[in-house]
Amino acid sequence: MTYSRAGQKLIIIDHTDVPAALRGRKIGEQLVRQAVEDARREGITIIPLCPFAKAQIERHAGWQDVLRK
Repeated sequence: MTYSRAGQKLIIIDHTDVPAALRGRKIGEQLVRQAVEDARREGITIIPLCPFAKAQIERHAGWQDVLRK
């Protein structure tokens, strides 16, 4: 996963990638979950420009509290 910090309280997730050999094991979902947990702990919000990260956050209603409104 690549992301950039846009100030002290915001990260932008640009890209999420999992090697082909590891696909289908929910590794990508785990990466996004960790980003959400880190954001909560640090009190920051996320803008998910990455289509995969955006879809994962939209799919999990409990993760949407970290989205930048």
